[in-house]
Amino acid sequence: MDLDLTEEQVMLKKSARDFLAKECPKKLVRELDGSDDGYSPALWRRMAELGWMGLVLPEKYGGGGSSFVDLIVLMEEMGYNILPGPFFSTVVLGALPILAAGSEEQKNEFLPKIARGDLILTLALTERSATYDAEAVTTRAVADKGAYIINGTKLFVPDANVADYLLCATRTKASAKAEDGITVFLVDAKSPGVKYTLLKTLARDKQCEVALSNVKVPKTSMLGELNKGWRIVSDTLERAAVAKCAEMVGGAQAALDIAVNYAKERVQFGRAIGSFQAIQHHCASMATDVECSRFITYYAAWKLSRGLPATMEVSVAKAWTGEAYGRVTVLGQQIHGGIGFTMDHDMHLYYRRAKTGELLFGDGDFHREIVAQQVGL
Repeated sequence: MDLDLTEEQVMLKKSARDFLAKECPKKLVRELDGSDDGYSPALWRRMAELGWMGLVLPEKYGGGGSSFVDLIVLMEEMGYNILPGPFFSTVVLGALPILAAGSEEQKNEFLPKIARGDLILTLALTERSATYDAEAVTTRAVADKGAYIINGTKLFVPDANVADYLLCATRTKASAKAEDGITVFLVDAKSPGVKYTLLKTLARDKQCEVALSNVKVPKTSMLGELNKGWRIVSDTLERAAVAKCAEMVGGAQAALDIAVNYAKERVQFGRAIGSFQAIQHHCASMATDVECSRFITYYAAWKLSRGLPATMEVSVAKAWTGEAYGRVTVLGQQIHGGIGFTMDHDMHLYYRRAKTGELLFGDGDFHREIVAQQVGL
């Protein structure tokens, strides 16, 4: 196992950082935070032209044929620069499940359009419990003359307000085992009976309530096999958790860089505050959290990219990184003093995303339960 970046990954990392620093400054981030769509179509198109949407898709579907670790490198830079928009939803929550479980017809229909930036997708999974387990899926899909009728409400669906399709997890059969009887459908987000409502969130990301009332979908929209969709969901959640960790590692690195630069420049009592031991230890603690998070995230990504079992590594990474990002941004705010807590300061942008990222795809307690199971308890 070699976790050093390859020459190509270093180039991807540098080009992504340079591009986002120029094309997605914090002024644009704040503007998009306050908009209803939450993304810039012009920026989205330029990202597609760079091949980012199709980075991990096979070349025969118009992609770049890169690995999951390559995607993690890109996600880290997106977190570093704070990229708003539906990239995560479309690629991680949409394209990867279709690539893994879709029929050849579905792959040919969806993946080239995703690679070109012509489609936005998302995963409609969580419901009233806001948990990521099979028991939480109660939205029903009932067979009806070669089609299925879907009824239910999904909560905290990312980017549903701009999505063209939803990967909707439904219950198609009552079963004593919650994992049985779940089926995933590709639902046209503009179908009659689909209604979304934007939710107010701490990070100002575009999470939605999606109500599905008698939404009719053809049988051909089924992703994978009938009643066997939980494997698709669980595999997607593992990759999503690691991708979110990479995004948080990037954000934590940015918060550390901002804090260190400030500590060097801010003079108090006739000397830079970075010369005081308390500030040095704060920065050292931040750096420790960043490096630990990066290592365990890339280790989990490496195992997933090799097709190796990685349930424990994914949960270790998400449990640690989600909380570490919060610790880093809180220390960054303390180093800055009162200014670091204001809405206008960049540190607060990272702080808000740290609080949201900690909860997405399972919080620390959720993943510690999985780790406990994996060690035999």
